[in-house]
Amino acid sequence: MSTLEQFMKGLTDAAPRRGSFHQDISFEEWRAKLADGLTARLGGFPESPAELQPVRLEQVSCPGYIRERIEITTCEGMRMAVYILRPERPLASPAPAVIAVHGHGYGSRDIVGLMADGTERTGPPGLHKDFAVSLVKQGFIVAAPELLGFGDRRLAEDIASGDPAKNSCYRLSTALLLAGQTMAGFRIYENMRVLDYLRTLEEVAPDRIGIMGISGGGLVAGFTAALDERIACAVVSGYAGTFASSILTRHHCLDNYIPGILLEAEMPDLLGLIAPRGLFLESGDTDHLFGPGGARQALDRLRQIYDAAGCSEQVEADFFAGGHEIHGDPAFAWLREQLADERRPV
Repeated sequence: MSTLEQFMKGLTDAAPRRGSFHQDISFEEWRAKLADGLTARLGGFPESPAELQPVRLEQVSCPGYIRERIEITTCEGMRMAVYILRPERPLASPAPAVIAVHGHGYGSRDIVGLMADGTERTGPPGLHKDFAVSLVKQGFIVAAPELLGFGDRRLAEDIASGDPAKNSCYRLSTALLLAGQTMAGFRIYENMRVLDYLRTLEEVAPDRIGIMGISGGGLVAGFTAALDERIACAVVSGYAGTFASSILTRHHCLDNYIPGILLEAEMPDLLGLIAPRGLFLESGDTDHLFGPGGARQALDRLRQIYDAAGCSEQVEADFFAGGHEIHGDPAFAWLREQLADERRPV
């Protein structure tokens, strides 16, 4: 390790992490303080939500489900497209729902079985494994939002490049940072607005809405659940670990970085804000971005936090043979256990 690397490691290691959980404080008091600290580091959220003003863009019948695309207002001046997948045979009535959050790629089409141009998928599904489709086939109503910086929500120059996977994360992140905001905070807030929309639908059980995300979508899913207690449970795939073992070890997209976050806490403590609600981690044994070593460290720390909250059984993990990708079946089964209500069959 070079002198420069030693210096930088010492700097990040010495960051106080003053919001780390410890037994000298009640769980409830700790959670409230760290949630406030995380919200501030993200740049804060609007004081009052804008009217959603939903508009339907398309509706398509698919085998076993209906795929609808809508658009909602997330904040003044900003609209976001969201796929809504409705199963022909929902788990219950009203039905549980899951917000499915994509990672880096070509946006929400990447998880609903479509190519970047909106045509039906003809090749392999990649790291996302069309997991929104898998979820709707489990009987969940699924919302798959288009995160800022991907798909149709890119800067004109990136769309004009002709490369559907070329994102706008860097320029949008730098603009947000200069304005005192963060890309993570913006995306988290927009997913809170997706939750607002789902709760307006009569066919959705408002108290049984979960969230699942992969990679950068895992960041969004995990921290949205951490800060919005209306989310019943969360699956974080290919992200959970420690900042020290992941984004501080290599080049990552700027959207991963939250200024000053190590002054508050390490990643497991931030995800621990989800307690006592359910949390499920997925980690591939050859994941080169967020490896299993960091994920196991995170799980150990999360078990301490969940034990202090009196709900140690509510945090689980799937360490599978694979890479930086969705695994699926164990997480889907866990979501059914968390969200299905057998007392209200269809």
